[in-house]
Amino acid sequence: MTTKKSKSRKENRSDGPKNRDNAGVEVNADRYLNRELSWLEFNDRILSEARDTKHPLLERLKFLSITASNLDEFFIVRVASLRDMLSIQYNERDISGLTVGEQLTRINAKTRASMSLMYSTYSRSLLPSLRSHGVMVLDYDDLDKKSRAIADRFFRTTIYPVLTPMAVDAARPFPLIYSRQLNLAVLIEGPRGEDNETEESEYRFATIQIPTVISRMFELRLAEGVAFVPIEQIIRANVNALFSGSKVISTGYYRVIRNADLDIDEDEAEDLLKEIEEQVRLRRFAEIIRLEVNDGLDGRLLQYITESLLIEKDDIFSFSGPIDLTFLMKLYSRLSPDFPELCDPPHRPQKAAMFNDGYENIFEQIAEKDRLVHHPYESFEPVVEFLRQAAEDPNVLAIKQTLYRVSSDSPVIDCLALAAQNGKQVMVLVELKARFDEENNINWAKKLENAGCHVIYGMVGLKTHSKITLIVRSEDTGIKRYLHLATGNYNNVTARIYTDIGMFTASEPFGIDASEFFNMLSGFSEPPEWRRLVPAPVWMKDFFISKIEREIYNAKSGKKARIVAKVNSLVDGKVIDKLYEASEAGVRIDLIVRGICCLRPGVQGLSDNITVRSITGRFLEHSRVFFFHNDGREDIYLSSADWMPRNLDRRIELLFPVEEESCRARVKEILIVALEDTVRSHWLAPDGSYHKVDLRGKKRLDSQRELIRLAEAAAEEQPQRAVGLFEPEKPSNE
Repeated sequence: MTTKKSKSRKENRSDGPKNRDNAGVEVNADRYLNRELSWLEFNDRILSEARDTKHPLLERLKFLSITASNLDEFFIVRVASLRDMLSIQYNERDISGLTVGEQLTRINAKTRASMSLMYSTYSRSLLPSLRSHGVMVLDYDDLDKKSRAIADRFFRTTIYPVLTPMAVDAARPFPLIYSRQLNLAVLIEGPRGEDNETEESEYRFATIQIPTVISRMFELRLAEGVAFVPIEQIIRANVNALFSGSKVISTGYYRVIRNADLDIDEDEAEDLLKEIEEQVRLRRFAEIIRLEVNDGLDGRLLQYITESLLIEKDDIFSFSGPIDLTFLMKLYSRLSPDFPELCDPPHRPQKAAMFNDGYENIFEQIAEKDRLVHHPYESFEPVVEFLRQAAEDPNVLAIKQTLYRVSSDSPVIDCLALAAQNGKQVMVLVELKARFDEENNINWAKKLENAGCHVIYGMVGLKTHSKITLIVRSEDTGIKRYLHLATGNYNNVTARIYTDIGMFTASEPFGIDASEFFNMLSGFSEPPEWRRLVPAPVWMKDFFISKIEREIYNAKSGKKARIVAKVNSLVDGKVIDKLYEASEAGVRIDLIVRGICCLRPGVQGLSDNITVRSITGRFLEHSRVFFFHNDGREDIYLSSADWMPRNLDRRIELLFPVEEESCRARVKEILIVALEDTVRSHWLAPDGSYHKVDLRGKKRLDSQRELIRLAEAAAEEQPQRAVGLFEPEKPSNE
C-alpha cells in the first residue's frame, strides 16, 4: 500500500509545470537513468566478466573481445545518432534531463575510463596469465634474431604481395579510410630544395591498410611455448621495403570509426532494395566519429591525420596496446582446441524435451498439444525440421515467414527455397533494414526470389522484427494452420549462444491471427481485433499498460499482485511510469533486464517494490518473457519486443500468450531460475550502478549452468523441478 510519505512525494512531483520529451514523458533525472550511460554500464558488466578470475582464462579473452566489439557498435550507432542531433542543433533533453551535448560529454569520459580498464585488463591480467600457460602475445621487438628472421620471411612471402602503400601528394589525395580497419601511417622525408641543399626537408605522408585477408596474429613456435605477433608490427618493422629510395622518418597505427546509421527516405524510394544497397555503399564515406591511435604517435603524423580527416581533439583515443581488441575472439578460436581446460565445458544443445519422441511427423505432435523449445539449452533442430517437413510434405499448401537475421549458411533459407521449388506458395518478409545485416539480407532476398518465393521487404517506415512462421496444410478435416512463434531470430548459429524461447502451436485462434497478421504485412489489411497475437506498433504498448493497470487494481483491492518481466532493454517512459505507479500501489515487480535500463529501482516513495537485475554469462540473454499474477490466474507472454520506444512504436513486433500447461510450467521455471541466480546476476542500485550479489550465507546458483542441467535432465526424462503458483520468496540483493 502507498504510505503517507510516498503520497506526499507523489504530490510534490505533480506540482507545477514539467518539461516533457517528444513522447510526452516527464523529463526528470530523479526518475530516469540515461539510456546511453546505462548501456555503457552494461558493457562494463561484460568487462567485469573478463576481469573475473573465476572464469576460465580463454573465456575471459572472449568477454574482452565482446566488450570491444560492443563499444564499436555503440559508437557507430548511438554516438553517431547523437552527433547527428547535435549537428542540427537539437536542443531537447532526454527523459533523464540531459541535453545531447551533455550526453556526449559524459559518454566520452566514461568511455575513456572503460577503455583504460580494458587495456589494463589485457596487459596486466590476461597476458601474464596466458604466458603462465605457455601462450605469449609478443611485440616484434621482443623476438630474438631467429624469430625475427622467420617473421621477416613471412612478410616477404605472404604479407608484402598483398600490401598497397598509398602516397598522399598534390596528385594523389588522402585515400578513403574504411571504418574499423587498422592502418599504418608513414612519415617520409621529402626531397630537398633545388636551390639550397641545406634547406630543411619537407615531409611526405603515406598510409597502408593492414590486410584483413591475413590472420591478424602471426604464430611462432618457441621453446617456451607458442607465440603470437601482430602482423601490423611485422609490417612496421619491414616498412622500408615498401618505400625503397626514400627515408622513413616515423610510423604509427590508426583506426577510424564512422557513422553507420542508414539515412533512408522510404517514402521517396522507388525501389527499397536498390536504395538500401546504395546506402550501405555510402557508409564507407560517412562522418568519422572516433579516431584510435597508438600511444606516442608522432605529433606530425597525428596532425596530418586529424587535419586530413577533419577530426576534433575530443574524438581522439590513444592506446598502449594493440588497437582493436576484437582480435581476441579469433585468438580464442585458435587456442581453445589446444587448451580445453581453459574454456567452459563444451555445451551441446539437448534434444528438445517436448519432442522426445523424435521429429517424425512433426505436425501430428504439434496438433496434439503446443510444444516449447528453449535455446541454446535445447537444439534449434525442431525449427529446421518444421520447415523441412513443410517443404517436402505434399499436403502443405503455403509457408509464410518473417526473417530479420539469418546465418550466412542458413538451413532455413534452403528449406524455403525447396518449398517454392516443390510448388508451395511461399511468402517471406525479409527485413532489409536489419542493422549490419543489410547486405546479407539483400543476398538472401535475391536467392529466395530466384527460387520462386514471393519476397516482400517490410513496411514503409517500420522495421519488421517479429519472429513468426505460418504453415498452411490440407488435412482430412480441412485446412489446418501450424505456427512457430519466437523471441529470437531464425538463425541456427546464434541459436547456440543466445537464450531464446520458441513455441509451436496449431491452435485455431492463433492460426486465424497469423493469417490476419501476414495479410497486414503484405497488403492493406488492418484487423479490427486480435484473438491471441498482440502486434506492435498499434496495439502492444496499450496491452502492456492495461496488464500493469490490472495488477494495480488488484493490489489496491487487497488481492495478490505481481509482475515479472525479462527483457533486453527497458527504456519506454510510459511503461516505466506505469511500473512506478504499480510499485506505489504495492505491486511487487521483479525485472530481469540484460542491457539498458532507464528505470531507477528501490527509490523510496517511487519504486520501493521494484528490483532490477542483469544476468551476464557465456550465453547472451535474449528472450523476452512477461508474467502477470492476476490474483492467481497467471498470464504468461513471450515476445519479440523489448520495452523500448523503437520496439513498441516503430517496429512490427509480436506478443503471444503461453496457454498450454506444460509450456507455462517451462516458462515459469526459466523465470524462477533467473530470479534465484546468485552468480551471474548484477543488481541495479538507484544511482544507476550495478553490484554483484554478496554470496555470504547464500547458495551459489549460476542460472545458465542450472538451465543446462535441467535441459540434460529433461532429455534423459529425469524428474524436473516442481513449479507451482509463481510466488517464490523475494530474493535479497543486500
